[in-house]
Amino acid sequence: MKKKFKKIFKKYWHWGVILPVVVLFFLATGSFNYYTQDYADNSGEAGGIETDFVKWASPDETANYIFAKLYAQTGKISVYEKYNLYTDDIMRPRSFRSDHGELKPVSFLGIIIIFGSIAKIAGYKILPFLTPLFGALGIIFYYLLIRRIFGRTNALLSAVLLAVFPVFTYYAARSMFHNVLFIALFIIALYFSALMTGDNNKRVKGFKNIFVKLIDKFRFKKIIKLKIRVKYFIFSALAGTFFGLTIMTRTSELVWIVPLLLILWLFNIRRMGVLKLLIFLIFLFSSLLPMFYHNQILYGSPILGGYGEMNQSIAAIKDDSAAILSSTAGGQVMEIKEKAQNIFNTVFYFGLNPKLSLWTANAYIKGMFPWLFYAAFLGGVIFILTFKKRKYKQWVFLVAWFSVSVILVFYYGSWRFFDNPDTAAITIGNSYTRYWLPIYLGLIPLAGIFIIRLTQAICLLFRKTKDNDGQLKMEFSSGRMNQGTCRLITRMLIIGLIAISSFTFVLSGSDEGLIYLAERQKDSRAEWQQILELTESNSTIITRYHDKLLFPERKVIVGLFDDKSMVAQYANLLDKLPIYYYNFTLPEKDINYLNTSRLKEAGLQIQKIEKITSDFSLYKLEKE
Repeated sequence: MKKKFKKIFKKYWHWGVILPVVVLFFLATGSFNYYTQDYADNSGEAGGIETDFVKWASPDETANYIFAKLYAQTGKISVYEKYNLYTDDIMRPRSFRSDHGELKPVSFLGIIIIFGSIAKIAGYKILPFLTPLFGALGIIFYYLLIRRIFGRTNALLSAVLLAVFPVFTYYAARSMFHNVLFIALFIIALYFSALMTGDNNKRVKGFKNIFVKLIDKFRFKKIIKLKIRVKYFIFSALAGTFFGLTIMTRTSELVWIVPLLLILWLFNIRRMGVLKLLIFLIFLFSSLLPMFYHNQILYGSPILGGYGEMNQSIAAIKDDSAAILSSTAGGQVMEIKEKAQNIFNTVFYFGLNPKLSLWTANAYIKGMFPWLFYAAFLGGVIFILTFKKRKYKQWVFLVAWFSVSVILVFYYGSWRFFDNPDTAAITIGNSYTRYWLPIYLGLIPLAGIFIIRLTQAICLLFRKTKDNDGQLKMEFSSGRMNQGTCRLITRMLIIGLIAISSFTFVLSGSDEGLIYLAERQKDSRAEWQQILELTESNSTIITRYHDKLLFPERKVIVGLFDDKSMVAQYANLLDKLPIYYYNFTLPEKDINYLNTSRLKEAGLQIQKIEKITSDFSLYKLEKE
């Protein structure tokens, strides 16, 4: 019995580390929303109406939450705002679009459909905690994937490093962004893709027995005389399904997902076969059907979305691709070259700027996470120097990751993102970090190679002995237990130091640190409640920054008074609804200017209602 227990422990002890890490990850990331969001049964009344206080720090998060909740409760992904018919569709928050009064999401539908479908069953209050849950699942499948490529030791280190990696942790807590859901689905898809290319003549071991044992006795070769087991159909179907969900969550990532799939297929073309590829494609397409359906309803085409620029790009690429096929048949070389250049310019919508891309990559990879960059670089050197020991699948991993990284660096690195009000700030809240999660995930196992070799070098087979005075001293030894214990301790110390540094960075390492976001959320609640008490339930509030706070309890218009056409729309709307203005407190001279010039021209006047915070005040618009 003791020998059997040791055998089981040796085989499965890694799960004794992974599962607690996953649970702690979920509790840590989920606790941010647990303590900062509040529902009506706890929040009391605001403006005379019991209202949830579930607010988000970005317009994208706000839109995703509102539409996911709406989808869970009604099955719809739009809401009708009749007053937009009088105002040229300007009555909407950021990350929303309005088409003839229909408010629709601007962003991708994946998170709305997936989270909304789960919330239909579990209730909408689960929504803020689904990203931490998917993030936790992503860690488990990341361990399984890396174990299949680099072995169990590296997989364990990589999974723990992912669990404490600042970007992954931060955006799991910022739970209505798409990115952690996207990357978790992507990892799961890669794992099942790896399984479906496995050797058909070998029994599948470990985790895969969950799927195999139930069907191992039944083989299609008895029916259609093929030597492919049912389990490989299941893996192909699961891989296709999860890749479809991945694409639905962030369709724009097709720019690198398609090349990645082509690379993986070319390296596994013989093991893939025709039938598994066909099943993969069928289930990939099937999982995209909900997106196609809602795209058709919302935007008039299965392949169009909420981004107007992306829709234009899709149409241009489709037309240019058709022109290339036609020109190829006619042998028109110059026409082919021109259309290919058009497609390139369309894909790189903001241009291709290699110098800026490399500078940005240096800032957000090496500069922001030097421990990961240098450990991965040294791990890569070790990988190359020990190339004779490297397996085929490890080289496939390296080629695929490097290809994806090049595309991501030059595609997103050529853009300029300013998520932080300080345009010079390099912080975790800027979009590059979440867009480059696939790069970070590829660096982690390379860092794992270095950590493994480093700890092997440090430990040098130490053992404890006593000298003549009874004092402990360290000597070299070939004892495996002492060597293993030393490696375990040194790896735990390294991971511990990285974890402490990462948690500090996530909590308070920048203006977007979770501690500061939680403090702002607390202040925002008092601000929100005061505004609701001072305004009618059917009122509209013009604002520049607070749409994400005030919607949907109040109708909002994102605007100022610098556009005469917008001011004319305000005047038109004022005949139907009360209108307020909430922004930075205006000096008396600016109020006088508005009342004697800009607003007066539209027959409006503005008066101060109350100062809400040290910087912001609420004003009311009235007819002159």
